[in-house]
Amino acid sequence: MTDSPDPEADTLAFTPVPSTSARHDGWTAERQRQFIDLLATHGGVAHAARTLGMTPQTANRLRRRPGAESFARAWDLALVEGRQRAYDEAVRRGKDGVRIPVIRNGRVVAHRHRFDNRLLFAACYGEPFSRYDRL
Repeated sequence: MTDSPDPEADTLAFTPVPSTSARHDGWTAERQRQFIDLLATHGGVAHAARTLGMTPQTANRLRRRPGAESFARAWDLALVEGRQRAYDEAVRRGKDGVRIPVIRNGRVVAHRHRFDNRLLFAACYGEPFSRYDRL
């Protein structure tokens, strides 16, 4: 029996959009893969693009190019996954709280456990009810 590859990696596999120029600072195949990975981690197009030194506008232009169908499909799947992760993390932080350091004279002297109901409300307010249709 052989080890099967990560199923999550399979769903986000795509064919990179062919480059129309040879720019080293453009949307290379490696940069496109990194973008999809970041999108699946955080769920934000602007954040993912800016992390790579690109703009959301150029990312959207890349998505609309001819031959970008596979990239667009991976983008959609990664966006759903990333937003679900962000939602889950917001609920966890709202429910379980976070540790905040207390700093005196430039040194951490203690930690406070802080709950953020605003984060929990924001997460619930932004969550579509269709998520619960399958329950």
